[in-house]
Amino acid sequence: MSDTPAVEVVDLHKRFGELEVLRGVSTRVDRGEVVSIIGASGSGKSTLLRCINYLEQPTSGEVRIEGEPVGFERRADGSTRRRSAREIARFRRELGMVFQQFNLWPHMTVLGNVIEAPIRVRGLSRRAALELGRACLDRVQLAEKANEYPARLSGGQQQRVAIARALAMQPKVMLFDEATSALDPELTGEVLEVMRGLATDGTTMIVVTHEMAFAREVSDRAIFLHNGLVEEEGAPAQVFGDPKSERCRQFLAKLLH
Repeated sequence: MSDTPAVEVVDLHKRFGELEVLRGVSTRVDRGEVVSIIGASGSGKSTLLRCINYLEQPTSGEVRIEGEPVGFERRADGSTRRRSAREIARFRRELGMVFQQFNLWPHMTVLGNVIEAPIRVRGLSRRAALELGRACLDRVQLAEKANEYPARLSGGQQQRVAIARALAMQPKVMLFDEATSALDPELTGEVLEVMRGLATDGTTMIVVTHEMAFAREVSDRAIFLHNGLVEEEGAPAQVFGDPKSERCRQFLAKLLH
């Protein structure tokens, strides 16, 4: 297997006007790895995820997908060229993004929502997309809802459709941005169960979450962000059980006790 990471972030900075949200974040995510990003609100977690898939353009630093810089191309002579929006979109296709809000099209059936992007973006035939879409719905345990409309589903079911829609693009990496934060507690478990299954299947995942038990159980590695910096990073047993950072210890103490 290649040593090239699925995702690599190098000295990433992101500024919004005077506010510097990311202040030099560096990390890597290997193929098949599940990495959870934890931290208080405003620590930069969601901004980091949005910079990885270039929904936000980093102020400086690099994001590499399987070794290739997303924002620019290195020429043979050592110079660089900023990538076009079309080129960046090509990288974004390799990153399945699941947001806090489901963003499903209300006028389309569940299956219609799942197959739209594979047909329009990937260029799949309708027949191939239907087969893939049904397989993805089966993976999130919603095969029987294929012909329903989103309004007839619970919030947890809608979020599982959103996961199936992201999976249908057959991405190299799945990004989850607080995928359960908009759900009632009783619906959170069904979404986490689907995410747990993806992790077991070897899906490469970067998960921004407040669900500490999930992060501790499912992750290969956990990252604690504080004020736009990686304050703590390591195996979940170390980060959750014996954090070196006092800030991380204080953060976890508030949530775990």
